[in-house]
Amino acid sequence: MDFPPFLGYYAFIMLEYNEITPKKFIVYQGEPYEVVESHVARTQQRKPQNQTKIRSLLSGKVIPATFHASDKVKEADIETKEIKYLYTNRGETWFCEADDPSKRFTLKEAVLEGKEKFLKPNAIATAVVFDETVIGIRIPIKVELLVKESAPAVRGNTVQGGTKQVVLETGATINVPMFINEGDVLRINTETGEYTERVDKR
Repeated sequence: MDFPPFLGYYAFIMLEYNEITPKKFIVYQGEPYEVVESHVARTQQRKPQNQTKIRSLLSGKVIPATFHASDKVKEADIETKEIKYLYTNRGETWFCEADDPSKRFTLKEAVLEGKEKFLKPNAIATAVVFDETVIGIRIPIKVELLVKESAPAVRGNTVQGGTKQVVLETGATINVPMFINEGDVLRINTETGEYTERVDKR
């Protein structure tokens, strides 16, 4: 089973064209979107229309969309729920409900978008749920992780701007400054996958 059993039925509310405003979630062409921008334009010759920019909650892509006075759209019922990361093995990433370890489930790579590589076992994440399906997860923007493997710095080495690759305790590989050593604790930006700073050194 790909998705957890705690998901239930969601009712939809219909929005008028001028109710499609920023931070609203809508169903557009069968997919969930977040409204990023909106502007109701009125001219003497034409009927008013709402010119918007909307972000896909599945791909993250922002697209323009225009809604006319006669248009109505479904408001997407987006739910969030805390889940606990368990482990990744043989291409499968396992989670459980935060308050019930017996309710385990897997999430696919397309949903995770690589975020699992910054999660330690038992770390709490937020599942984003739409239409009884987990469509994404949210994790803290910054996490602190231990350096598990690090090649020793070579004096005078300026290759790649003085950076090297290290392996974190979660298995993620990132580029870091040459002075980072095995056993150091680093703060990582999970949105970019980049090193931010050293929190504690060995």
